[in-house]
Amino acid sequence: MAPQIYNFSAGPAVLPMSAVAEAQKHLAALPGVGLSVLEISHRSAACGEIMREAEANLRALLNIPENYRVLFLHGGASLQFAMIALNFLKGAPQPADYILTGSWGQKAVAEARIGGSVNIAWDGADDRYTLVPEPSELKLTPGAAYVHFTSNETIQGVQFAVEPDTGDVPLICDASSDILSRPLAVENYAMIYAGAQKNMGPAGVAVAIIRDDLLARAPDDQYAMLSYRVHAESGSLYNTPPVFAIYMVMLVTRWLKDTIGGLEKIQQINREKAQLLYDVIDDSDGFYRGHAAAGSRSLMNVTLRLPSEALEAAFVEQAESAGMVGLKGHRSVGGLRVSLYNAMPLEGAHALCDFMRDFQRKNA
Repeated sequence: MAPQIYNFSAGPAVLPMSAVAEAQKHLAALPGVGLSVLEISHRSAACGEIMREAEANLRALLNIPENYRVLFLHGGASLQFAMIALNFLKGAPQPADYILTGSWGQKAVAEARIGGSVNIAWDGADDRYTLVPEPSELKLTPGAAYVHFTSNETIQGVQFAVEPDTGDVPLICDASSDILSRPLAVENYAMIYAGAQKNMGPAGVAVAIIRDDLLARAPDDQYAMLSYRVHAESGSLYNTPPVFAIYMVMLVTRWLKDTIGGLEKIQQINREKAQLLYDVIDDSDGFYRGHAAAGSRSLMNVTLRLPSEALEAAFVEQAESAGMVGLKGHRSVGGLRVSLYNAMPLEGAHALCDFMRDFQRKNA
């Protein structure tokens, strides 16, 4: 199935057409079940199989060690901002360190400060969040409760090439917009979490991968729905989980594993797509101006400006007429944003690059 239009939205984002087609084919009744995935009980054997395969696929793709739990949670990444502080910062003897590279890191800090003391280990605000820090620039707290960073900022379009080295201090990562886009050394993290609606599936479920020693720190006197320990002990079934969203995660991870061939392969494809866009920007003699510094550019979200807001509006309108949508930048920063998540085909990147060159010829 070919897409009718190319969806460059930052999220909810493009999904693999084969996964959408599979869901459509069996929406009325799952094979061998006779009920729709939208109506099966979360305690049923069918739901159990869906959740087991979704977790197994994630473990296989990311090489998740046995001493990590995989949780399917409500509330997206935004709820995790608060849950992390409530579970791992509240009452801790040392503050938590936060590395700020953009808007989502700022939101995470605001929630964490309600739960406990926070140290800003690095803040890129003075440079308008155009880059990620060098290791020597981090002002980390010895014995911090944890270190938190956002691996890829969708709004500013900056991305860590490698994770920060925090030694024995637990490292926690919001990987919402680049999880499954490249291999990860999961063993270097105490926790990785992500909303599904970029690279894993539709909105409605978040995935948290938590190491056992960090999970053991979760307090007993916690609201049940806000306790990672409760969700882990119940196998993500403390309350009714978002079954359809998890089903789609299962199909998307199956596509990544069986059709694409794993994360090394999808990383190669993602690099090729992003390079096409950055080459057009770099060769445009300033007509297109990338936001991110060259060494911090995201492979997932290419952010840029044109010579005027009027041209940016015209670009978005004309691109939509040409079958390319979701290119308007975030309301907080303006400009344009091209999201190149896993399911965006290489043909989509080529089509947009052709449109960009033609638009420049007509408007430069």
